[in-house]
Amino acid sequence: QTGAKALAAPSLQAVDSGAMGRAELPVPPHFDPGRVAEVWRVPYEERAAQAERFARDHAIAPASEDEARVALLLIDCQNTFCTPGFELFVPGAPEDSRRLAEFIYRNLGRITEIIATLDTHRPAQIFHPLFFLDEDGRHPAPYTTISAQEVEQGRFRVDPALCQALGIDPSWALRHLLHYTRALEERGKYRLTIWPYHAMLGSLGHALVAAVEEAIFFHSVARRAQPDLRIKGTSPLTERYSALGPEVATGPDGEEIDRRDQELVEKLLSFDAILVAGQAKSHCVAWTVEDLLRDLGGRADRVYLLEDCASPVVVPGVVDYSQEASAAFRRFAEAGMHVVRSSQPMETWPGMAAAIAA
Repeated sequence: QTGAKALAAPSLQAVDSGAMGRAELPVPPHFDPGRVAEVWRVPYEERAAQAERFARDHAIAPASEDEARVALLLIDCQNTFCTPGFELFVPGAPEDSRRLAEFIYRNLGRITEIIATLDTHRPAQIFHPLFFLDEDGRHPAPYTTISAQEVEQGRFRVDPALCQALGIDPSWALRHLLHYTRALEERGKYRLTIWPYHAMLGSLGHALVAAVEEAIFFHSVARRAQPDLRIKGTSPLTERYSALGPEVATGPDGEEIDRRDQELVEKLLSFDAILVAGQAKSHCVAWTVEDLLRDLGGRADRVYLLEDCASPVVVPGVVDYSQEASAAFRRFAEAGMHVVRSSQPMETWPGMAAAIAA
């Protein structure tokens, strides 16, 4: 189906009579905005029955009948970033999650498929303290940045005790670290940052925010649509802010250490409109959109960035990426993408009809 929509896109008349012509739906009564910042179990059986009734009461058709196909790409809406008290909490994320869940409910009949990424890590990765030793043989503190010059000067090295567990030679590990930090700087990426341990596979932090997970599940039942959950960030030797590919894909000798998710790229390009939300606006959202922009072939106008459903990384007194996030969204808007708010009805978004009818 990839590319088919470009050849047989819906007409404006079809759009008007299809999903985009439907009025916004009410938010179902089970949704409790006061619990968005909490961790809890979704009562699946109860929600499934409610979703079935909701679909009948509001005449919501299966997603397979959509003439205008709309993807909602959710970047890392996980406890580790979105819930207070977790490892890499993004200030503003709970409010983003509330708005996002409400948006999904109000637009159940318009969203064809929800694609959600899950940042997925283990202790020994190139952005966690365990990976490194400094000059004094200690692991660097979270939020330490490591430059190529510091690696050249011997200020940081890969912990040799860890190399065996990762199946790499210590001398190769040092060459890789130098290659890696140079590559980041040459490509204008963020410097290698040591983050707090976060999004640990199997942990509570790795899980989707309960309120967002509940909305995704409700959409799935109401629309007879399977959500697409995408694991990212498992390679120990590279960062993966973008859902579409790693920061650095090769080692010092050109060997592959991670690869681009070309299947996801092609899937996204098959939709008439792509809506993007999630965390963090300055990092994983920005780099995903940056990568996607290169693949759109002059069709950036089909992308809609929900600016009120994403926030930048801010650690008071330590780091603040607000300016970088704002600059990225300005750049995307200048490239033709639409920066919108979830509170605005989709049919009023600039260019929406053209984006899904072209």
